[in-house]
Amino acid sequence: MIKNKLTGMGVALVTPFKTDESIDFDALTRLIEYQIENGTDYLVICGTTAETATLNETEKKDITAFIVDKVAGRIPLVLGVGGNDTKAVVEAVKQVDSRKIDAILSVTPYYNKPSQEGLYQHYSAIAKASSLPIILYNVPGRTGVNMSAATTLRLAKEFPAIVAIKEASGNINQMDEIINNKPANFMVISGDDAVTFPLITLGAVGVISVIGNAFPREFSRMVRLALDGEYDSARKIHHQFIDLIELLFVEGNPAGVKSMLAVMGMIENKLRLPLVPNTITTFERIRKILDKLNIKC
Repeated sequence: MIKNKLTGMGVALVTPFKTDESIDFDALTRLIEYQIENGTDYLVICGTTAETATLNETEKKDITAFIVDKVAGRIPLVLGVGGNDTKAVVEAVKQVDSRKIDAILSVTPYYNKPSQEGLYQHYSAIAKASSLPIILYNVPGRTGVNMSAATTLRLAKEFPAIVAIKEASGNINQMDEIINNKPANFMVISGDDAVTFPLITLGAVGVISVIGNAFPREFSRMVRLALDGEYDSARKIHHQFIDLIELLFVEGNPAGVKSMLAVMGMIENKLRLPLVPNTITTFERIRKILDKLNIKC
């Protein structure tokens, strides 16, 4: 059942690069095993945190095949398939192997700034073409367009293939409106680590996390505690991580979490332009918080 597969903490995997900017598959293996060993419920392949805007089609296919092979069915897999050309997204969705991938995460079209009707038509086309469940992804801070609660609910009610939304609008009222009025089987997933705890208390089923790349054990525990109604314990972890989460995004994602993973010895601190590593100032601020939390990297 897809609800069981998407409940809890999913992690939007980063793409580790070598110094020459080629994909570091050894580091990717370490990341995959680290996630599975430390309680991550599912992985998102080629999401926006994976720097997919700078990956070519061959690299995306290679990464997807590699992760599918390494995970070997141990946890569910979600594949990011999005863009601002509806026809191209539809064709890409049709090519996804439903025997290996459990769901598709599709971000709202960026730059075009479509109307609400345009967003509805875009996702309608994807839903009609897909043999897999679809997770909508609303992140207006990056795409330049906000998908309203009304449009999300319209899609959720009309298309059974659309099973969830990753909500990163930053608007708690909008998220709560979706939770309050959604069909019973439609899921709201936090797309923002910082609001995951409060959103679960309102009825969200979990998070697709960035910080989970570096701290899967701690953050997945918070999610599980919140889902179990143990709010005091979950709130404590939420407050421990809130300052760190803010710093992870201050100079762009995934620069913050890649710097953490580099210090942990998991990956090289390499991004593809136009993204660059954190400044020393930001990194030292992160290190101070880690020292305060007594988290050894």
